Amino acid sequence: MGLPKCKLFVMILLFAVEIPFPVQADEHEHTYTDKEEVVLWMNTVGPYHNRQETYKYFSLPFCVGTKKTISHYHETLGEALQGVELEFSGLDIKFKDEVMQTTYCEIELDKARRDAFVYAIKNHYWYQMYIDDLPIWGIVGEADENGEDYFLWTYKKLEIGYNGNRIVDVNLTSEGKVKLVPNTRIAMSYSVKWKKSDVKFEDRFDKYLDPSFFQHRIHWFSIFNSFMMVIFLVGLVSMILMRTLRKDYARYSKEEEMDDMDRDLGDEYGWKQVHGDVFRPSSHPMIFSSFIGSGCQIFSVSLIVIIVAMIEDLYTERGSMLSTAIFVYAATSPVNGYFGGSLYAKQGGRRWIKQMFIGAFLIPAMVCGTAFFINFIAIYYHASRAIPFGTMVAVCCICFFVILPLNLVGTILGRNLSGQPNFPCRVNAVPRPIPEKKWFMEPAVIVCLGGILPFGSIFIEMYFIFTSFWAYKIYYVYGFMMLVLVILCIVTVCVTIVCTYFLLNAEDYRWQWTSFLSAASTAVYVYMYSFYYYFFKTKMYGLFQTSFYFGYMAVFSTALGIMCGKFLNSLVCRQTKKKKRYDGRRST
Repeated sequence: MGLPKCKLFVMILLFAVEIPFPVQADEHEHTYTDKEEVVLWMNTVGPYHNRQETYKYFSLPFCVGTKKTISHYHETLGEALQGVELEFSGLDIKFKDEVMQTTYCEIELDKARRDAFVYAIKNHYWYQMYIDDLPIWGIVGEADENGEDYFLWTYKKLEIGYNGNRIVDVNLTSEGKVKLVPNTRIAMSYSVKWKKSDVKFEDRFDKYLDPSFFQHRIHWFSIFNSFMMVIFLVGLVSMILMRTLRKDYARYSKEEEMDDMDRDLGDEYGWKQVHGDVFRPSSHPMIFSSFIGSGCQIFSVSLIVIIVAMIEDLYTERGSMLSTAIFVYAATSPVNGYFGGSLYAKQGGRRWIKQMFIGAFLIPAMVCGTAFFINFIAIYYHASRAIPFGTMVAVCCICFFVILPLNLVGTILGRNLSGQPNFPCRVNAVPRPIPEKKWFMEPAVIVCLGGILPFGSIFIEMYFIFTSFWAYKIYYVYGFMMLVLVILCIVTVCVTIVCTYFLLNAEDYRWQWTSFLSAASTAVYVYMYSFYYYFFKTKMYGLFQTSFYFGYMAVFSTALGIMCGKFLNSLVCRQTKKKKRYDGRRST
C-alpha cells in the first residue's frame, strides 16, 4: 500500500510545483547544439470557429513519420486542464540541418478515412503544432468553389529562424493540394529550411501579439471614459452624502435639544432610527460569511495574478496562466478563512467548522461541478478537453490537503484576532418594524439597478478579454486590466454606499444582503453580455462548444459577482472597530 501512495504524492507534488518531466531534446532549456534533435509536437485539431472543441491530431487519419515515438507527459496542471495533447510527429528535424522535400509516410485513403477528412474540411478544421514551445497553425484542407471536390494539404514547408543556439521563429506553409479520391494513396511530405534571424529570444513571441487590436484608440478611450466616470461618480456621491448627512445631523441635533414630549410628537424618520438594528446579524449568516470570505480570496487572486502577469510573460508557456491562478488560489486560502470566519464570529455564529467547510469549497465546488458536467460531454465527443482521471485526483488532493488546511488556519486567526463583536452601538433585543416604502426603495429594485454602473465601467474591457479567450488572440495588456480592476472597485464601492444609504434612510436595516447583491448583480449583466457576444461576435456552434461557453461564462460571472459583492461588507467590518474607538474618545 505504501508504493501507490508514494506515487500519488509524487504526482501531486509535480503538478503543484510544476517540475517538468524529462523528455528528449533541450526544449526546456531552449538551447541546442548543431545537429541536435528538434522535436515537432502535434497538438490538437478542431473547428476554427470552436476554439475549445479540440481533438487529438491523430484522431484524423493522418499518418506518422518513421522516427521513433517520443512520449510526452503533461508538465503542469494547467496544461492538463487545457486539453494539451502533444504527440510526436515522427519527423526527423535537427538544429541547423536543412531537409529538402521528403516523403515521410503515405495515407491509405479508403472511404471511411476520406469521409473523416471531408468532414474536417467542411467544418474548417485547423491543427496546432509546437516547435520549441512556439505554436504553429495549419489548415487541414479546402473545398472547391462548388463544394463538390475536397483537397488535402500534403506538404508541410517549415521555415525555422535561429539566433545563436536558440530558435526564435517558426513559419509553416501548406502546399501540395491533393484531391481526395477513395481507394488511393496520398503521400505526406515535409521540408525544413533554417535561416539566421535578428529576433531576440526574449522577443520571439511578439509576432503572436496583436498591438493593433489591443492598443487601439478605442481601448484607450474606454479606459479614459471609465476613469472620468469614476471621478464624476466619486464627486457626486461625496457631494450628495455630505450635504444629506449634514442636514440629517442638523435635524438630529435639533431633536436632541427637545424634551421627551416634543420628541415623541416629532416626525422621526431616517437612518438614525435604525441605529439599534443596523448591526443585527444578517439572515443566513453562514452562507453570507462564506460569500464574503470567498469574495476576498477571489479579489486577492485577481490582484496577484495580474501583477505576476505584468511582471512575467505568462503567455509564453503552455498552461502557465491557469497553473499560476490555481497555485495563487490555494496559497490565498487563509484570506478566505480569515474574513469569512471573523465575520461569522462577529454575527454570533457558533457552527464555525461548518462555515469553514462551506467557505473553503464554495468556489472549488462550483468550478469542479461545471467542469464535471462539461467533462461528460467532452468524453462523449472524444475531445482533448476531457480531463484525465489523474488530473481530477490531483485537483481533489489540492482541495483537501492544501486549500482546506490553509482555510482552517485563516479561520482560527480570524476568530481569535477580529472575531469579537465590536459594533459602535448596542443592538436592540427586539427588531424594529420595517415601515412601508416607495417601490424604488425596495431591496429588489436596488439590487437590479446596482450593477449597471459597475458593468458600464468594464464592459468594453470584457470584449477584449472574451476575444482573447474565445478567439485566437493572446491577451497581454495586463496594465489595462489592472486599471479596470481599480476602476471597478471604486465604482462598486460608490454604488453600494449610495444603495445602502437609500435603504437605511428608508428605515430598512437589512442592508447586508442588499449591498452584497446590488454589487453582485454586475455578474447578471456580464452574463447577459455573454449572450450578445456569443450570437453576434462569434460563429460558435455545436453542443460541446455551446455548453463549454455558457458553462464557464456562468462560473466567471458568478466569481465576478462574489468578488464585487464583498467590497462594502468587508469595508464596513474593518471600519466598525475604528468607529467604536472614535465614539469612545468622543463620549469621553
